Amino acid sequence: MPRVPATPSAQRRLLGLLGLLGLLLVLLLLAQIDQPYPEVALLQHLPTMLLLVVSPWLLRRWPLSTPSLACIVLFLALHTLGGRYAYSNVPYDDWVRAVTGTTLSDAFGWTRNHYDRLVHFAFGALSAVPVAEGARRWGGLGMRGAMLTVLGWVLAVSALYEVFEWLLTLIAADETADRYNGQQGDMWDAQKDMALAALGGVVGLAIVRRR
Repeated sequence: MPRVPATPSAQRRLLGLLGLLGLLLVLLLLAQIDQPYPEVALLQHLPTMLLLVVSPWLLRRWPLSTPSLACIVLFLALHTLGGRYAYSNVPYDDWVRAVTGTTLSDAFGWTRNHYDRLVHFAFGALSAVPVAEGARRWGGLGMRGAMLTVLGWVLAVSALYEVFEWLLTLIAADETADRYNGQQGDMWDAQKDMALAALGGVVGLAIVRRR
């Protein structure tokens, strides 16, 4: 059977998807230049590397819309930036000071680096579009079922990630585990991270619902 040629719109969509993956690859490579925390760099960046390697197969098997892939790439970009600085040392105060002359920590009275909180919130918010799309396209669910799937996904993955961090503290060297986990002395770090992810999921779903 002859192969049906791709339409111009399909070709543009494919180029857009490849462009998003290409941008993520460039960011990942740039994050390795003069790596300031090489002892945790592999732990931080290995999942993104593996996803980029298998992404062509995954997208052929489970194609996603451009907005869904954009949400995934944006989350991984935020994670890649955080991973470069072991999360606890992302110099956002320096960046803001260079532009405004003050810092976010001074403005809000922060005593810790909150970049990890942003990424946990972003995980929940940016999961809404791709997970809801997958639930409706391949799970045959309606909007309500898709929304419940998003919340279940966000809560389950957040909990599993915190369990992974706990297991890492049992098998890794103390300094490596502490730097990777980035609790910064907060005994409720895991609970706050999961709560922010859940809040992000609710915000993301509200946006999806409006659309």
